Amino acid sequence: MSGVLRSGQLDKPALRPLWQAIHDRLSSGRPVNRVRTGPLDQAQREAIADLLGLDRLPDPSPTLQLARVEEALADACGRSVREVVADIIGPIPDRAAERERRKAERVALWTWLDAHAVVKAQPALADWATHLRGNGLIGGSTQRTRGLLSCALTVLAALPAQGEPLPVFAARVLGGDSHALDDGTRLSSLVLRALSTVYGTEMPEDAQQRRALWSHAGVADDDLSATVLGAGMRPLGNAVASQLARICAESGQAVSLTLAHLRAADELRLPDGVVHITENPSVLALALRRFGSRCPPLVCTSGWPNSAAIRLLRLLADSGASLHYHGDFDGEGIRIAAYVMAKTPAIPWRMAAKDYLAAANYVGVGPDVGRITEAPWDPALTAAMANRGTAVVEEMVLDALLGELAPA
Repeated sequence: MSGVLRSGQLDKPALRPLWQAIHDRLSSGRPVNRVRTGPLDQAQREAIADLLGLDRLPDPSPTLQLARVEEALADACGRSVREVVADIIGPIPDRAAERERRKAERVALWTWLDAHAVVKAQPALADWATHLRGNGLIGGSTQRTRGLLSCALTVLAALPAQGEPLPVFAARVLGGDSHALDDGTRLSSLVLRALSTVYGTEMPEDAQQRRALWSHAGVADDDLSATVLGAGMRPLGNAVASQLARICAESGQAVSLTLAHLRAADELRLPDGVVHITENPSVLALALRRFGSRCPPLVCTSGWPNSAAIRLLRLLADSGASLHYHGDFDGEGIRIAAYVMAKTPAIPWRMAAKDYLAAANYVGVGPDVGRITEAPWDPALTAAMANRGTAVVEEMVLDALLGELAPA
């Protein structure tokens, strides 16, 4: 062979396969002792033999010691393999370091989601987060994924809506973009999956089901169809909601307030600052039967609270009332309770683990508790429910509830 190449000959096309193979190996970020290249043609084999000062041609697919290439380059130009390869092929990335960086970004993303205030306040959303993690990054990008999740969480924090059409709600919540939640958008799908997880329903499959799920969350409800039941409330002032509530309280009747009534009220200030909230209408009905016109202030969410129920509770709280919530001791009841406490300043009322265990001991064997999620106000509660496995509906503890509500 002709001997060691001069530095100006290093960028010749015949050596490109060697430099590319070395570049690929160095880019792994791992220690490299040897490199395999080829298959090579005659000219490429001759170029490598010249570079390394070999007395015979290398194999068509040779494995070369990197130290030998280093020595040859030191003789040719006094430069290292890394320097020469970077000049000829391009900068040498560290793929191992890049993989670690991307892994750390993914871990940070999912940790951020799990710890987000909206997810922590509604533990059912932990299942949503798990589903998203299983599906991986959107478009392979942590930045894009985090941006869309931030928007989805902003939407979830703003629900239930106040009976607005979807474009109006989207524009108000998402910086004026009225089309951000249009049917078929990725953001809309993220939010709908979260809602189906919270409400324990299947992911909607058609436009009608999607509209129904949005409506359940207070979007596109009209001002009249969203109503909430109350009793025993005597708000001050002349707002229609206040007058209706007082008339019904004085006659020992329940009041049904529409979202329109409540949107027209600036405040609902009660002389007595405590309001108890129940999940089931039967509890409110039996309280009225027992106490009549002496019934203390009660609000019933009738299961999952709609936009009228949340509006009423927020008005009462903003006007100085202290809200106390009780619901069923089953999986859905715990999720409803967590939702109410996340959306309003309500605190639990006889909803601790000790209350459940006392009630379960009284009931004995009852229906299954169903899918259980964390109770943010008392982590021991869901553990007790999972261990006991018996659901306790509000009606089973009615005597205890009404005994506490009995007027002095």
